[in-house]
Amino acid sequence: MAALAIATCVSAIDEASVVTCGSVLKLEHKATKYRLHSEDVTYGTGSGQHSVTGTPQATEGASYWIVRGPLGTPCDQGTPLENGAIIRLQHSQSKRWLHSHLFRSPLSGQQEVSSFGGADESDTGDNWKLEVIGKGPWKQNQEIQLQHVDTKAYLMSHTKKFGQPIAGQLEVCGTQGRPNANTKWMAAEGVYFSPLEGTCS
Repeated sequence: MAALAIATCVSAIDEASVVTCGSVLKLEHKATKYRLHSEDVTYGTGSGQHSVTGTPQATEGASYWIVRGPLGTPCDQGTPLENGAIIRLQHSQSKRWLHSHLFRSPLSGQQEVSSFGGADESDTGDNWKLEVIGKGPWKQNQEIQLQHVDTKAYLMSHTKKFGQPIAGQLEVCGTQGRPNANTKWMAAEGVYFSPLEGTCS
């Protein structure tokens, strides 16, 4: 049902569409062009929570995320997101949250990133600080970085690939190092709402 709703207004989005609370979007990793992705596969190590990976399939329905406000702070649909905003990303299909903590990631041994909780279960490990690269509020196709609030790690991906059952998908993890080409993401396909109006643009 979510994919059908998304399909009604993704076709003709202006390149300067503003990302607001309530937007339903795919995050594209700039260096690899893979999309941030999650499905019903759990890690065999670390936390054992559901995996978050990068997928090369731009049409994959399990790569949509809903932009929400930080834990305990509602964010009205259509609210633009400026540099420094604290957000959460909720997986549109499973309703789990983009999450991180101090477990090691399975392929590179960096910081694990998982999907956690549900519509009524979230914690501070789901909060991410938005860093907009450039001027103005966050816009579609604009480079950003996401820094995990609890641990200060940056969301990243690279070229390390999983085997079965998620063969060919890239590891997504957190890095405590300096921001670099692997920590840059962009809002790609999705449903974007006009700022403060809540209408599809």
